[in-house]
Amino acid sequence: MKNFKRIAAILGVVILLAVCCLPMIFAFGSGENSQGNFKAAVGSVILVPVLAYVFLMVYKLLKKEDKEAEGEVKNIIFDVGQVLVSYEWEDYLKSFHFPEEEEKLIAEAVFKSQTWNERDRGLFPEEEYLKQFIAALPAEYEEDVKRVLRESEKTIQIKDYAETWTSYLKSQGYHLYILSNYSQFMLDHTRANKMPFLKNMDGVIFSCEVKEIKPEPQIYRTLLTRFGLKPEESVFLDDRPENCEAARVLGIHAIEFHNLKQAAKELEKLGVK
Repeated sequence: MKNFKRIAAILGVVILLAVCCLPMIFAFGSGENSQGNFKAAVGSVILVPVLAYVFLMVYKLLKKEDKEAEGEVKNIIFDVGQVLVSYEWEDYLKSFHFPEEEEKLIAEAVFKSQTWNERDRGLFPEEEYLKQFIAALPAEYEEDVKRVLRESEKTIQIKDYAETWTSYLKSQGYHLYILSNYSQFMLDHTRANKMPFLKNMDGVIFSCEVKEIKPEPQIYRTLLTRFGLKPEESVFLDDRPENCEAARVLGIHAIEFHNLKQAAKELEKLGVK
């Protein structure tokens, strides 16, 4: 194969030299019109390499565009919490004005607990998770825990840019998706009134509905398979580094989300504007 390319290159050079030199030879060999022929020959000698160079540049440009198009981002996948909505459990818990020690214990037993994370998987009814939260605290805190959980959807507030940003990306022709760890209770109480951006989505996966959670790889595979997405054509935005890394392992572009301006710049580097 290398020899073939070498021979082809040599033949190309010979042909180019012939095209350039033959007009000069004919010009010198002609009679009355030798001056005019010479000018034409000089013009062809200059023109042929220029045209060859132009064609080469155009070919390289088209080839580059084709190559970029193959890896072009077509799908934008959003986490919900801290990306499209804020999740402010600390402020919510403080609004109850519990004694400092009680507030600390409830924070550890509820919002910071493994039970809270597993609740997003949705394997059990809400009553079962409530029992686990209560069991992790002194008995005198039972009613307070129930109060905290009863209106815990108040921890969620939509980001002011969420609807307009996703609408804009949708108008630019991108396919938009949700991949979020979310409990059934929170979903039931926030889906209708705190997620107007859902109307812009081409597909949605909440962990409680598929019984899988990030950063476990299966939930990413579920997303790719269900909606027929190619990893190299997809970018995932999430505020947690471990979730981003799990996406990258599967070949999905990932951006660790900090704020809208930063995320927009990172998307622009991938060709998303």
